[in-house]
Amino acid sequence: MSEHIQKGRRILLAGLASATGLLALGRPARGVEEEPHFPGEPAAHSIVYQFNMADADYQSYVLFSVGEMIRKYGDNVHVVVTCFGPGIHILAKKPGRPVGEEIKQRVSSLAQYGVRFHACNNTLKSLNWTKDDIVDFAEIVPIGADDIMTLQEQGYAYLSW
Repeated sequence: MSEHIQKGRRILLAGLASATGLLALGRPARGVEEEPHFPGEPAAHSIVYQFNMADADYQSYVLFSVGEMIRKYGDNVHVVVTCFGPGIHILAKKPGRPVGEEIKQRVSSLAQYGVRFHACNNTLKSLNWTKDDIVDFAEIVPIGADDIMTLQEQGYAYLSW
């Protein structure tokens, strides 16, 4: 099978798995024994993802993982995706690098489920972008790396690909 077809199959399978995961949001995974979580209580889990690459496979894998965390823990997990460098283009209204429509939809869907997307202001400045150039739900942070460090200091687990 050609490399192009294999890559297409991987992307399709990842997308289908992600869609299935998002449909199951709010339902706990079988065998997961989570304490009940009531509105207003702090979440038991917190994780920050580093998102700094423009590669379509990388984007798909990270967003799939984010969706799985939401599917497993529901509103009992706080998830932040800190975007900087080439990864910031997933938050752009008009990306300067290719960002597939499926990736844009997954980012928007995850944001609706409470995932916070942070945009590095240093990267925005380097691209001559402002808040108007990125999606409305993105929060601008001064420095992406500092955001990750600060969130870790607040107890967030850190995940990097």
